[in-house]
Amino acid sequence: MDIQQRHRALITGASSGIGKATALAFAQAGVDLVLLSRSKDNLLKVADEARSHQVDVQIHPLDLTNLEQIQPAIAAIAQQGEPITILVNNAGMGYTGTLVDTSLKDWQAVLTLNLTSVFQCIQGILPSMRDRQQGTIINVGSIAGHQAFPGWGAYNVSKAGLIALSKTLAAEERSHGIRVTLITPGAVNTPIWDTDTVQADFNRTSMLTPEIVAQTIVQAALLPAQAVIDELVVMPSAGAL
Repeated sequence: MDIQQRHRALITGASSGIGKATALAFAQAGVDLVLLSRSKDNLLKVADEARSHQVDVQIHPLDLTNLEQIQPAIAAIAQQGEPITILVNNAGMGYTGTLVDTSLKDWQAVLTLNLTSVFQCIQGILPSMRDRQQGTIINVGSIAGHQAFPGWGAYNVSKAGLIALSKTLAAEERSHGIRVTLITPGAVNTPIWDTDTVQADFNRTSMLTPEIVAQTIVQAALLPAQAVIDELVVMPSAGAL
């Protein structure tokens, strides 16, 4: 980490899974935190654990399915306290179901959270990063964006869209000093597998852990400013599930 600069990371979906692990990994590296999630109670628990590493932690309960609230909320947060130097777009949902059986409501719910909310977070943070000509935006994707798994259609599409969003953002913001990294993990053992929208029976002991993915996010974020990882694919050593 650049010892001349104190980093401050905003993480969405920070109350559990990859988001929580990333928050704690950043805290261990001395990075101040702004944590977003729907669950205030869970955010408070993560914040308490992160503060044990002597970093500043703020929490903001925010429902990222309320699209019209995201951009102004992120923009307001960016104006409070020290600058946000790192944005980690991690919040998302899993969804299983064949395309023919996927309702329009379900389709829109997946695309809203996994793709459009990321777009709105980006729009909220970009003006402040452009003002400073500096910042790192990390989008957490999935191997499903590259490999179309049957029965995961809406999820596949949302993560493929995130790839295009990340590449376009990188091309547009490079001249403004803003780095964009896409982290692409294989299957990760998180609470997403226990949600009502996912019906899958995999051996979760063979999956990546949230802590492994968090480690890659922190390493990418804290690279020297003159370097960027465009995309980092992290797979379980046992291969794709």
